[in-house]
Amino acid sequence: MAEYKIKTNEIKEFAEKLCAGDTVLLSGTVYTSRDAAHKRIKALIDKGEKLPYDLNGASIYYAGPTPTPEGLAIGSCGPTTSSRMDKFAPEFLDLGLAAMIGKGPRSKEVADAIIRNGAVYFCAIGGAGAVASKCITSCEVIAFEDLGCESVKRLEFEDFPLIVGIDCHGNSLFNV
Repeated sequence: MAEYKIKTNEIKEFAEKLCAGDTVLLSGTVYTSRDAAHKRIKALIDKGEKLPYDLNGASIYYAGPTPTPEGLAIGSCGPTTSSRMDKFAPEFLDLGLAAMIGKGPRSKEVADAIIRNGAVYFCAIGGAGAVASKCITSCEVIAFEDLGCESVKRLEFEDFPLIVGIDCHGNSLFNV
């Protein structure tokens, strides 16, 4: 198992080196998106409308942060169960999504799309949202504000700790 410090804009170039089980400290721009936001993004794709952010090269964190306490960049921000986004992930990956961050196993269709697109699925530690939030330096709602905690947010990570769950070679921490 190797350890890496990677910036989000370097994920595609590092993907070939990453192996399931490697640890990564990730820094850079990441977008939150969960069920409701994924559904709206998919509708925008289907209509050919502008997305809230460019999927090509993007990293999505499946999280719905709690309200931000005064003086902090964000509230508790732990991962949600990734499989809930499996029906959207292959298309998003085919549109250039570089990485997904969440918890738990993914479907074979998602694993195949990760391989096909040279992407990566990172796992964050569930139940440690308050600790994880210390690695997030800024948070800005950029779309679907009416969804509350499920709105799309632009986060800035600084050495956010992750484990490679599924690499672009098809190796997995899960039985996929």
